[in-house]
Amino acid sequence: MNRERRLGRGLEALLSQGGQDASEGQLEHEAHAATQPGESLLKLNVYEIDTNPYQPRTEFDADEIANLAESIKQHGLLQPIVVRRSGERYQLIAGERRWRASIQAGLSELSATVQEVDDRQVAEITIVENLQRKDLGPLEKAASFQRYLEQYQTTQEELAGRLSIDRSTIANLIRLLELPDGVQQALREQKITAGHARALLPLGEEHQQVAVCEKIQRDQLSVRATEQLVSETNRAEDRPFGVVGADDPAPRSPRDSQLASLEQEFRAALGTKVDVRQSATGKGRITIHFKNHEEFDRVRELLSGPSHPQQHYG
Repeated sequence: MNRERRLGRGLEALLSQGGQDASEGQLEHEAHAATQPGESLLKLNVYEIDTNPYQPRTEFDADEIANLAESIKQHGLLQPIVVRRSGERYQLIAGERRWRASIQAGLSELSATVQEVDDRQVAEITIVENLQRKDLGPLEKAASFQRYLEQYQTTQEELAGRLSIDRSTIANLIRLLELPDGVQQALREQKITAGHARALLPLGEEHQQVAVCEKIQRDQLSVRATEQLVSETNRAEDRPFGVVGADDPAPRSPRDSQLASLEQEFRAALGTKVDVRQSATGKGRITIHFKNHEEFDRVRELLSGPSHPQQHYG
């Protein structure tokens, strides 16, 4: 089952056990055919509705909202938004773009499916809905995961199970929040891609991550070239005094090149710093670095597989 189908099923399960998938990108112009148990369909004043406090999106594309508003003027709002009661008012669960566009289109009221859900369910529905959106940045998605984990004191494994997604999806996004502010800003402004950002993570120092990030932008490096540069940087950092390396006049031996290639493969596979050392007799060691408990658990799962008992470090 591919990732999009798993996400769809996860959202479907959260939205009233088999109700309509509320992904705006896929269903912006589909009608909500029927309500589900625990739901009611109402006409609500647009100004009785408050935004979703769990919404990770901080900015909405003005042109996109304007185009949607024009469509609503011509065809009406074909898919109800999803809300819950909040005192004497209502709070958005899904459909903020449609709500904003409806106001811009001049609608005074709109159709809304009212669901009976708690704060935790709202947070989960919001996360899954936004994972399906291609225009939501990776840092916004990561922040929504991190906030959920902290608020509900849960693990990445448990959250992945509740949302029917891979744990690696959560782990890989959250790790982007470890990057320095300057790198995160470059990612937010789409000066580098998420692939570039992930390639920077094995670097041990923030100043190295910033320097390589600047080089990516300056030299238009591909993700592959960035991975190679990071690998070379780490090898230079680890190289003992007097050992010949990539920047030295003398060429490396075939054995050194092979070890360097193995290091790069390990680092790409595990997403963290890995050192491979081998003596002339053939004996050696592989050292895997981790920065915190979560990263230890993530690497352990990659090495042992998710089917093993979950024994967390720390």
